Amino acid sequence: MKVKIHTLFEYLLDTTEAEPEAFVGFSLSKSPVLGDFLDALDPALPLDWNQKSFRGLPELRAHVLRTAALQESCALDDVLITAGAAEANYLAIRQLLEPGDEIVIEKPGWPQAEVMAKAIGAHIKVVNRREQDAWALPLDDLRTAVTEKTKLIFLTNPNNPTGRLLRPDELRDITDIAQRVGAWLIVDEVYAGLEWNEERAPSIAGLYERGITTGSVSKALGLQGLRTGWMICCNAELIMDAIILRENSSEIMNVMGEVIAEIALREERYAPALSAARDAGRANLALLDEFVQGQPLLSWTPPEAGLIGLARLGGDLDGDTLAKALLAAPYRTFLLPGSAYDAPRHIRLGVGGGAEANLNLGLERLGALLGTL
Repeated sequence: MKVKIHTLFEYLLDTTEAEPEAFVGFSLSKSPVLGDFLDALDPALPLDWNQKSFRGLPELRAHVLRTAALQESCALDDVLITAGAAEANYLAIRQLLEPGDEIVIEKPGWPQAEVMAKAIGAHIKVVNRREQDAWALPLDDLRTAVTEKTKLIFLTNPNNPTGRLLRPDELRDITDIAQRVGAWLIVDEVYAGLEWNEERAPSIAGLYERGITTGSVSKALGLQGLRTGWMICCNAELIMDAIILRENSSEIMNVMGEVIAEIALREERYAPALSAARDAGRANLALLDEFVQGQPLLSWTPPEAGLIGLARLGGDLDGDTLAKALLAAPYRTFLLPGSAYDAPRHIRLGVGGGAEANLNLGLERLGALLGTL
């Protein structure tokens, strides 16, 4: 079945030519520039594949295991380097799901799994996170949704887009639920490392033999343009299935993306970069929270981790109308409507992007627009 466009991507396509002057929904940390890595790049680096591993540079895969604290649980060959977490999710879902299979997803959540499942012809069961519960994943509902027919569970941690964290005890419960029926369990960790008041949660690949961790350098390190991510799973057959599928699409990763990502994840670079991203995120989150508290038409549960959260609109406002008005003159400010996550009475707010996002200006203009409504 043909893959249909999702509301989130459709909105992004429609707004790429808008040239906003400010962003109130930036979803990744301030991006480095190429010059930040020139001191560690070899000018003689061959740009052909040249018999490099189909799984990705060994040094890069070692860094991935270290940053996810999986050195003792997983081996280098349990890691596959991919074109971002999106490709990792795609490869796993495409190889695991067949028409008629059952998949359990969360809402709000990253919509990719639902888009893929519909195209495959799988049966989709939804577990709804509730705003009145501070967006916690209702484990009793998950337990009910997962049956002997369930082939795959797809979650995000931190949750994308609410920023709610799954704690270690919750992850153990989720693992037990999946293990009871032998379901595969994908946990997308693109925002891992940006926890505001908690420790990073353990990665599912180290907790469950059918657990699949996906992640990337896109969000926490702001390196979205590298298109470099990963899949981690201790099941050798699943990793090989992903390699086989990727051979028939992009074939291999891009050499420059892997090399720069390897440099960025070196311990002496990764730790200070992540610390800077956390400092900037905390400062912007405090600013954003103060803004929301001062707006009678907005309310939210601040994200516990990651760079984005959902804010509820008061009155009879809907996110699409507000987002389109804010993007137009004279406001010229971007934010994503909650309809991208099946939450039309919400908007997505973000604290990333650094100074270039012009968050203060964006909040000023959002406040001005809300003041007219």
